Amino acid sequence: MGLMDISRFRFVNDTLGRQEGDELLKQVAQRLQQAAGDAYDVARIGVNSFGIAVTDARDAGAVALALDGLMRACFDAPFVLGGTELRMAAKAGVALYPMDGADAETLLRNAEAALNKAKASADSLLFYTSEMNTRVAEALSLEGRLRDALDQGHFVLHYQPKQHLASGAIAGAEALIRWNDPRRGLVPPAQFIPILEETGLIYDVGRWALRQALADNLRWRQAGLAPLRVAVNVSYLQLRHRGFIAEVRDAVSHDAGAAAGLELEITESMVMDDVQHSTANLHALREMGITIAIDDFGTGFSSLSYLAKLPVDTLKIDRSFVTDMTATPEGLALVSTIINLAHALKLKVVAEGVETDEQSRLLRLLNCDEMQGFLFSRPVPSTIFESRYLASSAGGLATSTDVGLQE
Repeated sequence: MGLMDISRFRFVNDTLGRQEGDELLKQVAQRLQQAAGDAYDVARIGVNSFGIAVTDARDAGAVALALDGLMRACFDAPFVLGGTELRMAAKAGVALYPMDGADAETLLRNAEAALNKAKASADSLLFYTSEMNTRVAEALSLEGRLRDALDQGHFVLHYQPKQHLASGAIAGAEALIRWNDPRRGLVPPAQFIPILEETGLIYDVGRWALRQALADNLRWRQAGLAPLRVAVNVSYLQLRHRGFIAEVRDAVSHDAGAAAGLELEITESMVMDDVQHSTANLHALREMGITIAIDDFGTGFSSLSYLAKLPVDTLKIDRSFVTDMTATPEGLALVSTIINLAHALKLKVVAEGVETDEQSRLLRLLNCDEMQGFLFSRPVPSTIFESRYLASSAGGLATSTDVGLQE
């Protein structure tokens, strides 16, 4: 439970009058409602105070990032009141269920106590429990560093090659985003992708990944290397964004071969959350000549009736199934079923996370099309990938490259 208070609100009433004060409240409410969407519940619960209920957050840091994002969306831009442009700010206090209160009244009272503490300090947001504030500071600091990383070009793509199981030839690669932090070195995606999603930075970083993958693909083709189909891993926030289709269309419009060399990779849970909207977007992408892959297949409990109708071209078997394949007969039967199902639907199958010769042997016997994993190669920088894997295939081997936000 977050309680947000507009700073210097009395100044607006005293200087511009109550009518303009009411107009400010309306504008704040509109901005908050637009920024919150369906994700959070927002209500005015005091003269210049708004309550915000944040649910489904994974920890205190996620709550802090959500509230900080709402406050930024609301107060970063100035307000215009009666011809006067005003920059306003806010303070917020947070109480967490159930540790700070088991009922709404207690949570609200403790959130107000945290708000009063924030008003008396230099902090814009404080938690009721003091030890939580250390985690909040760390989360907000990480968000700031990620914003700087995007501005300063500290994100990079590393490529993990894929192997065609029947021939042993290079079948492509998955490009994995890395944060090259000057303070910590290369940071794995699991440590920063959730922050990108919680703060909305995933839109900008996802846009960068798409354009960087297309630029790499064009550079490789211009160098006479093997033609590549580049598959970019799309966040569920990107797929749902109203401007995503236009964004992709613009990205591929600068190169005649870009759309034919692009594949977008989504998880099945993303589709199942909103089948109608997702299917419409996927059809729009396919009309551009772009192909679609379902990542982590088997983890989203999708309906087979939907799978048969979805405009997709490739299924990627989740690494957990590949691991279980050599552990139990049931695990092997499950992978076999997925491969047969995909082939019956005329889909290509890629096994992820292959780490042993036994896994590779079984996948080959099951007629899986391609595999990737540490058995063949770890992700490598683009220059190493080019010299080690692309140069040898310049004689005409067709390959495909998957660009993902996460390994």
